Amino acid sequence: MKSKIKWAALGGLVLSFVSLLVHLFLAKSSADLVQYTAITAVFTDDLTPTLATRKGHWFRKLWGNIKSLEPLHPYPNPRSTYTAAVEQNNGFIYAKISGSFEKIRNSIVDLVVVSRLLNVTLVIPEIQESARSKGISSKFKSFSYLYNEDQFIAALANDVIIVKSLPPILREARRRKEYQIFKPKNSASLSFYTSEVLPKLKKAKVIGLILTDGGCLQSGLPPSMAEYQRLRCRVSFHALQFRPEIEALGKLMVERLRASGQPYLAYHPGLKRDALAYHGCAEIFQDVHTELIQYRRAQMIKQGIVNEELNVDSHAQKRNGSCPLRPEEVGLMLRAMGYPPRTRIYISGSETFGGQRVMIPLRAMYTNLVDRTSLCSKKELASLVGPETPLIPDPDQLLPVKSPNQLKSEWDKAGPRPRPLPPPPDRPIYRHEKEGWYGWITEKDVEPELSPNDQREQAHRLLWDALDYIVSVDAEVFFPGFDNDGSGPDFASLVMGHRLYEMASARTFRPNRKYLAELFNTTADHLYYPPRNWTFAVREHLNKSLAEEGLLQEYNLSKSKFFLSHPVPECSCSTVKATDVVHSEKNNNLHLLFEGQDECPKWMQQLRTQETNADEVDSQEDETDLDGQSEFEGYNGTDAIPSLEQDAEMDPDD
Repeated sequence: MKSKIKWAALGGLVLSFVSLLVHLFLAKSSADLVQYTAITAVFTDDLTPTLATRKGHWFRKLWGNIKSLEPLHPYPNPRSTYTAAVEQNNGFIYAKISGSFEKIRNSIVDLVVVSRLLNVTLVIPEIQESARSKGISSKFKSFSYLYNEDQFIAALANDVIIVKSLPPILREARRRKEYQIFKPKNSASLSFYTSEVLPKLKKAKVIGLILTDGGCLQSGLPPSMAEYQRLRCRVSFHALQFRPEIEALGKLMVERLRASGQPYLAYHPGLKRDALAYHGCAEIFQDVHTELIQYRRAQMIKQGIVNEELNVDSHAQKRNGSCPLRPEEVGLMLRAMGYPPRTRIYISGSETFGGQRVMIPLRAMYTNLVDRTSLCSKKELASLVGPETPLIPDPDQLLPVKSPNQLKSEWDKAGPRPRPLPPPPDRPIYRHEKEGWYGWITEKDVEPELSPNDQREQAHRLLWDALDYIVSVDAEVFFPGFDNDGSGPDFASLVMGHRLYEMASARTFRPNRKYLAELFNTTADHLYYPPRNWTFAVREHLNKSLAEEGLLQEYNLSKSKFFLSHPVPECSCSTVKATDVVHSEKNNNLHLLFEGQDECPKWMQQLRTQETNADEVDSQEDETDLDGQSEFEGYNGTDAIPSLEQDAEMDPDD
């Protein structure tokens, strides 16, 4: 009897052990699927649009293309005589580039244009944020960490001779610092290069550039140099392709967002510490974030970047349109436009100052709010980074540990007993209280130098911005929270320019922040239940920003500061002639937009004529709806700030 009990107990232990092994195996194998399960659950309530729904009025009103901009097509090819680059030239240019994703991209574009202007050979530039000294994987060089080197060289073969490194003799001379180095600003003029740089280049055959300002050449060029502007488009939109791993994962994220045939909207908050400090928007945040913004603004004043006072009225800046739209405000505007609560919204941008806390109001209105961490597993994101050597933990984040010998020595040196108790020491700052890039402000007045972990994280941010760039450009709708702020190239403007170039008719909102700030002030007491005429005013303004009126506003605000934000008309052509546009009051802005546009080649026009016109009736219905909206809905169709008294009967507080 006892032996049977022993065998039964042994069998139970064996079964328990086997079940434990099975459980551990299943938990490990399914770890990578947890995120996919979560994101699928988020999207399960979506209504899959049928073909009839996609052709429906409301679907086209929210997601359809802008018909008036469909004649615009990308055309960056040279228009006049354009000589190919030759190896017999004035020498070499090498450059070191630093900054954020958008500043690095614009700096590379300007660098190629300067190389063409000076007739020199360009050495693949070094991106400082992704140098191997920053702790990135050894399988990448600085440029190839983000972009495809071979594609970059091949795509610009007719424009500039590009090599991967200097010849050995010149490389040794560079190490000995025998060549002059220039630090041009992003507004450097043509005369700076022709009169100051070129003579020294011809003499030494090599010069170096250090680019930290987001560019090295003025944005606006004379009309006679339109070919150099088109070269900018060829570099930014064709030559600068991300390395294959980034492209593949970016396209996979787009596929996941469009699962079940759903469209999606990309939203870039534009909440970056540098931009907020530049414009003095500290007071729209609270607690530690205000201190961090003010500290950065003080640094900018010392560096000469900001020429204003440290303390400014952030609310006045907000009313002036100099501060970004809050996520809550964007959610209210999308709701006014008619986007349903289950709309898929992708949050782009590797830095959102304020963290997830500032996204809470938007997430409450739109539950399908996702970012790269929601769409990709940790394994997929780690595959972009590659194998990296472990770094030594930051000593400032480690608790001091004393050995037994140190404790005994302190006890022996403490003096005779009994003795009075010493005053209690300052409470130590523990690691969990310092976690995060802002932890220094709890115990120091000076921002510390970047640790190796911080430097590596900066390199990773370039990869995350690249993924967000792909998703934002491919989105059916793009909404910028902050663009054309005047502080230099910004992510949203770069995306908007790419979308305008690649498919001008795609829905890209170009909101006027100053007008919207006034609009929000009129209904500040009941934002979530605004009067009906307020909703009509928001809808009318955003609809106008999608079409030619928004493009003309963009042209006036950003063209002279950042060419890639509005590469029209230099890099585009039209399938209709400017003289064919009706000179009516309705099409006045359209005529101004198409004026100066080159006519597309015949093969483009043939493709255009072969396209189906089955949706012409639908587009006419859309135009009729937009034109009749003011009469039907009681709104006068202007950008005047509506009075709450006009619609007091709709006020829910009455």
